[in-house]
Amino acid sequence: MIYVHSLGRASRYYPEHKALALGGSCLTFRDLERRVIRVAAALSKQGLGVGDRLAFLLPNGPEYIELVYACSRLGIIAVPLNTRLSVVEMDRALADANPRGLVRDSSLPGPSTRIPWERVLDHEPWEPSDDLPLKDFYDPDAVLALIYTSGTTGRPKGVMVSHANVLADVDNFNYWMRYREGGIYLHAAPIFHIADFPAMFAAAAFGACQVTIPKFSPQAFCETVQRERVTHTVLVPTMINLLTQFPNLGTYELSSLEVLAYGGSPMAPELIHRVRELLPNLKLVQVYGLSETGFLTGLQDQEHTEERFLSCGRPCPGVDVQVVDESGKRVEIGQPGELVARGANVMRGYWNNQQETELAFRDSMFRTGDVGYQDAAGYFFILDRLKDMIVTGGENVYSGEVEAVIYQHPAVREAAVFGVPDAQWGEIVTACVVLKPGTTLGVDELIAYCRRSLANYKVPRRIEFIETELPKSGSGKILKRALRDRFWHQQRRAVG
Repeated sequence: MIYVHSLGRASRYYPEHKALALGGSCLTFRDLERRVIRVAAALSKQGLGVGDRLAFLLPNGPEYIELVYACSRLGIIAVPLNTRLSVVEMDRALADANPRGLVRDSSLPGPSTRIPWERVLDHEPWEPSDDLPLKDFYDPDAVLALIYTSGTTGRPKGVMVSHANVLADVDNFNYWMRYREGGIYLHAAPIFHIADFPAMFAAAAFGACQVTIPKFSPQAFCETVQRERVTHTVLVPTMINLLTQFPNLGTYELSSLEVLAYGGSPMAPELIHRVRELLPNLKLVQVYGLSETGFLTGLQDQEHTEERFLSCGRPCPGVDVQVVDESGKRVEIGQPGELVARGANVMRGYWNNQQETELAFRDSMFRTGDVGYQDAAGYFFILDRLKDMIVTGGENVYSGEVEAVIYQHPAVREAAVFGVPDAQWGEIVTACVVLKPGTTLGVDELIAYCRRSLANYKVPRRIEFIETELPKSGSGKILKRALRDRFWHQQRRAVG
């Protein structure tokens, strides 16, 4: 369904417009659709069809976008894997999704799990085919993609993102970011993230050209913006921070950049001021959301005032966000509670996980796990998390997942993992550890141990060994707040 309203629409209304940068040239929407049909034909010939899962392990690139389009045209469920996952984590996600195939790049380490069919795309490009599928798949409620998030117990959760969810995201984001015909969108953030994934459908729907960089760096970003005259992009604050510290920033012509959307972790007011100084004509848009919901709220450029820098904005029409207490009752203006949401953008549930799905919803509202409040003007402010999740460099890390790995070390008696503020990464993963009597364990040794089972961004950057037991509540639960408060007490905002 989403194909019809994105690339299908673009090929009808903007057939000769620039669609996708490819190897120094640019495909038109007519050319791009032909290439996508060729990919779809190859997938169909392989026996893949409606409801089958196809996993991707690819860097950002034109081939990634073509493959997602082809899946959406056939009704295949895309499973975009985080390229930073460890082999262990990758295997768990693949075991849950049970895909019929995997398309990957040779530059990335593959899983140890055996997949029925595998294609290394940089070694085996798609072949021309005369057997072309003619009918576009159209079912708004069908699952378009499984976006995997880390589970609190270590089991990955596949967010079932439907075709209708992404179409709602396209509409919602356009409310804040205002795509335009002839614009040029840069995929600088990873496409497998929900912050960027819907952009490939939005760009086509509004007749905008897409450009990709395999991996973000300030130099690659600036070179691409200058060369391609990029107008729109999405970054996480860590990338923006690196960009503002890039010594050669002033040597590039970046005046084409009109809108920069950001989200994923806190962005200090000082950094916002720095961006304003360096790129005075750039419009900033903050977006808040989750893998399970897509975009929920936005803070538009003119709303970036001193009193609202710490706000995540307001929802657009079609999205209902409320603040509720522990019983699910709405709280008064200015009072803290859990943010809950509903709308066409909210997922249908977790793949093969009815228990977690039921826990995620209450009275038809999705529970975000974030604590915040709403002011009298309707702006939302996030204060903290109910779920023990850390956002580091735009990546989500569940403390329970990291703790599960640390507890596997034979010398560890107790462990608590939490996020502490960091100017570059937003938060860094920190662990407080109590060892068993008579054992010894060094910081470097424990970090090396974690690297065997965790993606690099999930590995603790700071470890403290504590001689006494960790602080606990009357029920025996470790009081993480007592451990992390000393790091956060001077911070104006705990989460973004």
